[in-house]
Amino acid sequence: MTSAADRRSVASWVTYDLANTIFALGVIGLYFPEWLTSQDQPDSLLAIVEATAGLIVVFLAPWAGARSDVRGTRVPTLIFTTVAAVLATSLLGIDVPSSVVFLGVALIAVNVGSVVYDALLIDVSTDQNRGRISGLGVGVGYIGSYIGVLIGVVTLDVIGWGYPATFRTLALGFLVFALPAFFFINERHGHTDEPLPALADVPRRILTSWRLATRYPGVVRFLIGRFLYTDAINTLIGGFLTIFVVQELGLDRGFVTVLLLLAITAAIPGGIVTGRFVEQFGPNRVLRIVLIVWMVAIAAGIVAATTGETWIAWAIGPLGGLALGATWASDRVVMTRVSPPRHIGEFYGLYATVGRFATIMGPLVWALIVDGLDLGRNTAMAALIGFIFAGWVLLGGVDDSVRHWGEKDLPRLRPDPGELPR
Repeated sequence: MTSAADRRSVASWVTYDLANTIFALGVIGLYFPEWLTSQDQPDSLLAIVEATAGLIVVFLAPWAGARSDVRGTRVPTLIFTTVAAVLATSLLGIDVPSSVVFLGVALIAVNVGSVVYDALLIDVSTDQNRGRISGLGVGVGYIGSYIGVLIGVVTLDVIGWGYPATFRTLALGFLVFALPAFFFINERHGHTDEPLPALADVPRRILTSWRLATRYPGVVRFLIGRFLYTDAINTLIGGFLTIFVVQELGLDRGFVTVLLLLAITAAIPGGIVTGRFVEQFGPNRVLRIVLIVWMVAIAAGIVAATTGETWIAWAIGPLGGLALGATWASDRVVMTRVSPPRHIGEFYGLYATVGRFATIMGPLVWALIVDGLDLGRNTAMAALIGFIFAGWVLLGGVDDSVRHWGEKDLPRLRPDPGELPR
């Protein structure tokens, strides 16, 4: 039987995904880029902020993940990073200089927190149901996008509070839905016998983590592939898709909001249904199919901008949303398949590192193409298709079959207070 504690642990983990999505879409994907545009700031400013934060995460993520492996507990780190992100978000919108700093702090905190959050997936699931629980987290998580959009509609359009109050309300929503994870996630995987990594050891630890990853087939190849396709995806959801729709398709914020709602609606079943496909067909096969969907959706956006046929955007939203939910539902399960449990936090640190490094490169490539070379946003979108295709090719060589780990690859487990969820 599944215990009440297990169900509560799963529900709390899933709810945190919802909280995180309030920030990801409400702040990064929509209202902060809008606010920057209203302040007459160039695309490159957002690119610089995201790139700088991503560079810092590249160094901090493996260190934070390795510390959580050694300690055998991840929730305290999740609490610290979430509170830091909430406080920074609540201070956005006062003026441009301070806002870009606080946005950088929030991005760093959220992404370091995501390392330990993703690693907690093995604590709230089994090999048999990991795809479903990952998909459930993604699907329910995108309900947070509804909440993020709704907060903006109410505070900006209905009440007329303005952007600073909108950011404070988004921060409150993030905190409220994160609280269950602070208290109710049941961590089952114990500590290791290694010394606790020090912050001064970060550069050495990064090299050690990558060398360790080369010992396990599929890990490095998957991480490089992940860098390539997340380069494109994170660039889009990091605010540049909003800019593309407004500037190239000539659509207003009201249309963007509706388009996002359509995308969110598709992302929810995209995550939940994909979770079952992951268990049936394997996460890597599903992920490669999803990347094809991404390439079709981005190409459709280019066609819409080139031809002026903005009605195509009505198809782009649901298609992109479906792909987004399916990407994260399958992507993190691939990581659990190829990573040994003893080093799951450390390898999720590398997983976050390549994602954040992609967040550095993607916006910089976008800024170079649009602002530096003056080739236009359509060319920048085409470059994103190229990144996804390269990732798709690399993933073709990843074996995602279930591993049977030896004792040296397993942590020392805590006593199990109840059965894992079925």
